[in-house]
Order: sequence, then C-alpha cells, then structure tokens
Amino acid sequence: MDASSPLSLPRTVALVGLMGAGKSAIGKRLALRLGLPFIDADDEIERAAGCSIAEIFEKYGEADFRAGERRVIARLLDLTPHILSTGGGAYLHPETRALMRAKAVTVWLRAELDVLFDRVRRRGHRPLLRQGASREGKGTGMSAPTSDTARTIRVDLAGRGYDIAIGPGLIDRAGELSRPLLAAPRVTIVSDQTVALLYGARLAASFDKAGVRTTSITVPAGEGSKEFDAFGRLLGDLLDRRPDRKTTLVALGGGAYLHPETRALMRAKAVTVWLRAELDVLFDRVRRRGHRPLLRQGELLAGYAEVAKYGLVDQPEFFAWCEKNGADLLAGDPAKRTYAIEQSCLAKARIVAADERETTDLRALLNLGHTFAHALEAETGFGPDLLHGEAVGAGMAMAFDLSARLGLCPPADAERVRRHLGAVGLPVRLRSIGGDNRRRWDAQRLIGHMRGDKKAEGGKLAFILARGIGKAFVSRDVDEGALGALLDDAIAA
Repeated sequence: MDASSPLSLPRTVALVGLMGAGKSAIGKRLALRLGLPFIDADDEIERAAGCSIAEIFEKYGEADFRAGERRVIARLLDLTPHILSTGGGAYLHPETRALMRAKAVTVWLRAELDVLFDRVRRRGHRPLLRQGASREGKGTGMSAPTSDTARTIRVDLAGRGYDIAIGPGLIDRAGELSRPLLAAPRVTIVSDQTVALLYGARLAASFDKAGVRTTSITVPAGEGSKEFDAFGRLLGDLLDRRPDRKTTLVALGGGAYLHPETRALMRAKAVTVWLRAELDVLFDRVRRRGHRPLLRQGELLAGYAEVAKYGLVDQPEFFAWCEKNGADLLAGDPAKRTYAIEQSCLAKARIVAADERETTDLRALLNLGHTFAHALEAETGFGPDLLHGEAVGAGMAMAFDLSARLGLCPPADAERVRRHLGAVGLPVRLRSIGGDNRRRWDAQRLIGHMRGDKKAEGGKLAFILARGIGKAFVSRDVDEGALGALLDDAIAA
C-alpha cells in the first residue's frame, strides 16, 4: 500500500495488550503502512498532566491516573480515525473498555508472558512494575496483588469471552461493572436463601444506583437446589416475573442453582458475582445466627482445597506457593487471598478456554479428587459433617495415595500432598470426618457410590491420577482390587 494514499477507515484502530506487547512500536509501523496518524495515549496523558506517568502514579495513585486516562482516551476516540496505542492497563477498566468497543476497532496484541516480563523489567518508567510485579504474579499483567485494588481476568472462548473481576467491595460496584454488558436495564437476581439474606439488598442497591431495574428469586440453600423439582420451581418463578429476551440473569453467590436449561430458555446472558472480600462478614453473621462455631473455618478450608487443586493439576509452583502461604491465607491475609483466587481463576480460564466443550480430557482434570469426594459425600448423606470442598481435599490425598500405590507417582509427592492438606486442617483421614469417629466405613459401599459418578462410563470408573505434583491425568483402567485395598487401609488408618 502506498503511504501517500491514506486508507479510509470508519473507526480508529486501538491497540491494546499487556505491558511490553509492542503497541507503540507496531502502532507506528501500522500507521505508516496505512498512511494514518499515530497517537500514543500515554504521551497524550503526560502532555495533558504536564508530568510523566510515573510521577502521576507517585503523586496521585493509580485510581486518579485511570480516571485521567479514561478522559484522554474518550477525547482521542472522538478524533478522525487514526492508530491509537493505549497503556497496558487501559483496557482492564470497564468504562474505558466500553468506550473502545463502541468507538474503535480494538486489536489485542499477545506475547508470551516470559517475553513480556523480560522486556519490561529493565525499564524503570513502568510504574505498575515498580510497584512490585514479579514473575510470581505475571499471569495478571498487573501489579502485585494488594487488598484494595480490583483485578480483571479475561476468559477467551471461541467467538466470545467474558471478564472475571476480583477484589474487595465489588458487590457494591456490580451494577456499575455490569451495566455496559446488559442488553436492557433489567435483571433478575437468583440466589440461595442464605446468600440472599446477607447480600441480596446490597446487590440490588448497586443495580438501582446504575439505573437497572431488579427482581429477585431465592432457592433453597445446599445440594437440594440442584434437583429437578427445584429447577421446576425456579423456572416457574422466572416466568412469573415475565422476562423477555433482553432480561439478564444475575447469579449471586455461585452456580449450583442456575441451570443451563434456564439460560437457554431465556436466551439470556449470565453475570456471576463472586464475593471474595465479603467472606469474613458472611461467616461472622452466620455465626451470630447460632450455627456451629466451626462453620467459618470449615467453609474456608473447603474453598482452600479447590485452590490447592490447581497447583496439583498442572502448576507445581503454585502448590509450592500454597505450602508456603496457605496458613497466612486461611488466617485472613487479604493480599494472599486475592492472589490465590486470581491464580485459581487464571488456571480455570486457561483450561476452560482450551476445552470448553469437554471434547478432550483436559477439562476433566479439574475433577481431581472428585471421584473419591463424591463417594464420601454420598456416604455422609451430603450433610453438614462433610462440605464439598473438604471432601475434595480428602479425595485429592487419596488420589495421590492411589497413584503412588500404582507406581505412577513418587511416594514423596503423595506424602507431601497429604502433609500439607492435613496441616491446614482438611480431613485427610476418614476417621476425622464428622468429628465423632463413630461412622462405619465400608470400602465396597464407597466403590458402589463411585459407580454412580457422572465420570463413570460403561460401568468403568474414571479417576484423575497423577505422575507427580502438577502432573495430573485421566485414568479409566484402575484395578478395583488396588482401589479396594487402598480404601481398606484408609478406613483402618
């Protein structure tokens, strides 16, 4: 193309990506090739502020910088079409992202994370990097986790995608963050009775503040909400609210009650609100309602088991981080809780994006420990003696024990898994489940429960085993004699 003949574009081309992705360098070459003006948003911000970006961060902080960045980008997008290079964190702000989606053709520049880190670590003018980013936190493309900032993780799926926002107090910003995603300003909030009582009013208030009309539906707490009768009642309650195709369902607190059939029927988008920062408040309130005093720790441990799982599946360095930091996380360290949740979301996003439809065994790896866990839950009646996450913790220890017994996994790795999960307080011994040591376990009855697991195919049991920490794989040919012997030994321990 002749640069003397500018290409006629209906919109500005905005280049976005992490620090060091090459937005400025590629933007200049692209502008020259297309015969269009090139504008670097960071240069415009510095020109408007009369100081460097590093100085803005130092004097005013990231929040004020992002507000100014948003105003500058809004002004630049109103200019005639050009090539626009944006800062590494610009696209992560929902309002800035909405502006670019509305007024620009957005191009995401991707590079390997190690390449990005090597490029930016030698550049002292990167304020986010100077705030403490490291290879340990490189998956976010943002500064090291702190307790008072939000994180956004992008989940890329075929032809679509979504963002996960992580941070304190986000429930009070849910309306603001969700508003650009809604087809119409009306939502139906679906939650279970416990979570609705604690957070339903605050969530509704956040949507009201954003100009979004809300209705609410509650379902029973616990596994009963997954049954078909509960689904039928939920469907009837939804229809009573007379939704249309532009009504959005907002799942508050989790996904057990939000059936895929409901979403398909309404052709609605689902917005999930994850309450990380509010857990301490929730547990304190539940305690005051007279529930057993160990609820708070038990619930935290149940969640922690799912966190540690990601390290055991395919991230040995993250499991090592858990071994070092798990106690502090459970004790309430906000930065470490945020980091753990962030890494868990990144791990699941990566696996789901690679195997969204479960056409390979990759996504099945997320079920590490679950075949054992479901048998333990069924034997305890899915009751309060064993929370799902606690069962997963016990199941992961047993999966590594079985892997070691079959000669697949170094015994030292299996012992390391059992030692850490037990050290934080998870019930890795069957006798510790329920606290009274009086339950009569039976290996064959547990195997019978396993046959009813959804992963069983043609009567054959499926297990997620491991060749070591971070080396999980799917096995469908486990010898039942070896399995029974393992369970007998676990019962006797």
